[in-house]
Amino acid sequence: MQNVRSLSNTPAYPVISLFSGGMGLDIGMEQAGLHVAVSQDFDKWCIETIRANNHKAIEGDIRELIEQDPSCNFLLEEAKVRQEDVFAVVGGPPCQAYSTAGRRRGEQDERGQLYQQFVHVVNSVRPRFFVMENVKGLASMMVDNGTVFERPLLEVILDEFRRIGYHTVHDVVDAVHYGTPQFRERLIIIGSRDNEPVYLPMPTHFHFHQNPAMRWKTLGDALAGLKDPGPSGKLSEKILKYLKLVPEGGNWKSLPQNLVEEAMGGAYKSGGGKVGFFRRLSFNEPSPTLVTSPSQKATLLGHPRELRPLSVREYARIQGFPDHWIFKGSLANCYKQIGNAVPIPLGKAIGEMLRAVALGNSKVNSKRMRGTSVHNKLKQYQTGSRHD
Repeated sequence: MQNVRSLSNTPAYPVISLFSGGMGLDIGMEQAGLHVAVSQDFDKWCIETIRANNHKAIEGDIRELIEQDPSCNFLLEEAKVRQEDVFAVVGGPPCQAYSTAGRRRGEQDERGQLYQQFVHVVNSVRPRFFVMENVKGLASMMVDNGTVFERPLLEVILDEFRRIGYHTVHDVVDAVHYGTPQFRERLIIIGSRDNEPVYLPMPTHFHFHQNPAMRWKTLGDALAGLKDPGPSGKLSEKILKYLKLVPEGGNWKSLPQNLVEEAMGGAYKSGGGKVGFFRRLSFNEPSPTLVTSPSQKATLLGHPRELRPLSVREYARIQGFPDHWIFKGSLANCYKQIGNAVPIPLGKAIGEMLRAVALGNSKVNSKRMRGTSVHNKLKQYQTGSRHD
């Protein structure tokens, strides 16, 4: 897509990306017609990936970068944009501290405090919009504020954005509703400096729909036409022993009853659904949420029919990366970059929303609305995102 240029000869809609990882959110923004002027990350291999795909990258711990330059001119200089031209700052502060799959140490984990640097950049650069994404666990995380009562971390973060003058909307969305062949819930916070009517993007894909193009995408859709899946991780001999007995779409519950306890070991009597044990995916359904390694016993992402986990290239297809996208690092590094990424179709939908709001054409203004009850339901859905 050719970049439109502004009167200052800067590509229109310039975006600064923080905590960019493998650039999932960034690619989505680009596909929506925005221009990602620079991407930042701490991880060496993420930086290598960004540069291998001909994008500008700033390597370093955002805390140290800000300490050296609190005005954040380092971002503007590398992006080659003027402060007044910055359209958006986007990014997802590392989320492991808030993950429901982890120990949920939250703000007490130093990784859980990096939202403060994101807020600092937004306050320093003053973009027209910002997009902050994170795992849904952040929405329910509580913070010990030194009193008898804990306070929701999300409330603390929203207060920070309010303090620096940004109107926000937020909610947990599932990427499957935006054309991603994967169930993946993310907390999205969108902010407007000038109190413009930002909103969570309307879903484009549905569980059932008369138009096949608007139904959920499946794993089969994602992998269609992929002739060479490329390298994949290794499975232990124990997993291989039992996985070969599991049919497409099955898991440990599909094993012969006399082998279940032996296969599950100590997990057999533990609580929870244990759905990831000896799991094979189904071509006819969206993929479960991708994790940073598909080969772990409790979160196995096994190929529907072959005796292996999903490959790196299959991971990339599920997240929406183009086939030409280059990932640098070891197999484990590549899985991590892709597994931590924002699905590209979700990023694109958010970018399209920002562009529509900026152009003022998000809706058709009409003096008369027929089918009032139906339209009211749609309006209720659209305004269901929580505002601040």
